[in-house]
Amino acid sequence: MTRRATLRGPERTSLDGESADVLVCGASFAGLAVARELAGSGADVLLVDRYQVGERATSACAAPRPWLEVMGVAGSIRQEIPCMSFHTPHGSVRYRLPWSWAAFDYRELCQRLFDQTDARFEIATVVGRREGGVLTDRGLLRAPLVVDALGWRRVLAGEPNQPPHAPLSRGLEVHPDGGGRDLDVWIERSLVRYGYGWSVPAGGEQRVGVGSYEPRDHVRRPTVELAARLARDPVRYQGNWFPHRLRRAAQDGVFFAGDSAGHCFPLSGEGIRTAFYFGIACGRELRSVLSGERAKEEALRRYARFSASHSRAFGLALRLQWLVPRLPPRLLTFALRVLGRQALVDHAFGWYLDQAHPAFIGADRSAATPRREMPLYAAATSGSHDASAGVGLSEARAPS
Repeated sequence: MTRRATLRGPERTSLDGESADVLVCGASFAGLAVARELAGSGADVLLVDRYQVGERATSACAAPRPWLEVMGVAGSIRQEIPCMSFHTPHGSVRYRLPWSWAAFDYRELCQRLFDQTDARFEIATVVGRREGGVLTDRGLLRAPLVVDALGWRRVLAGEPNQPPHAPLSRGLEVHPDGGGRDLDVWIERSLVRYGYGWSVPAGGEQRVGVGSYEPRDHVRRPTVELAARLARDPVRYQGNWFPHRLRRAAQDGVFFAGDSAGHCFPLSGEGIRTAFYFGIACGRELRSVLSGERAKEEALRRYARFSASHSRAFGLALRLQWLVPRLPPRLLTFALRVLGRQALVDHAFGWYLDQAHPAFIGADRSAATPRREMPLYAAATSGSHDASAGVGLSEARAPS
């Protein structure tokens, strides 16, 4: 059960009038990545969230292992998952990836990220923008540089972003005791019409869930059904909405990162490494402003261009998101089997990792670097399928 660690009673003192050089709203993947990138800048960074750091996980908490390594949070990994299995009503196919997924402990990962920052942290619920500042339930906060990493609600945009009209998918999962070796994916219309089910093994825990690209379709019944199929109890629920379309990454003087900017990959619904990736890019632009290298307005434009430069890849994934659930099941099964050849698996999943590559963290790049100059994942051509093959992690690892 989620423990909602909020402040109550005498602990809930006023923050009205509090100021900082940078105000980061949201202390999950994107917000922590921004704050981490600002470490050592000498700036006063204030990080605020409705919950304590590491509380209220809303995802299956799995990401490419190379990303967790370069972010310095490999110690939070509960299980490495080198293979994916896809299931349809007409068969299954198993892929050995050119890199590995890793299921992690959300609380430990967030704490490890926070430990790498110089930020102050306060528990406060962000309400919106007022009088040139950010209004919270503990008062008005002010900073010349503000980041919205609050998730799909896009609170500081001042515009409605509510389902079912917003470009959002919905997901729900349960966390029974269990295990497994693969990241399993079910594409079955009888389970969910437009979407997929999943099972993520996490070192004694099995994270079983269902995601729907259609926000009007409920996901509780199919989640319970999938858990029953796997002989698991539907316990310890968690879920959330997640975006499937890029949104403006800079608006009205505010930087948006993570789900608030639509930085969640369509089709797969993966948003953790993209939150890291765009959070780092956002932090680099903020550092350039703090150092006097460029004006805030220029940094906003550069960051917006960087986010928008990923439109082609996100657009392709969005078209696949529309197409895959509509393919005849037998044709889909055939296509999955054809793609099961190792060279095609390496190419496809190498391209997928390229869209937010872990080498970005160790590169001396700003958010404005053109996409064509970004490092590409070198698919394993030697027959080796080590998780770090071709990534160049020796140069990109986070300092210990």
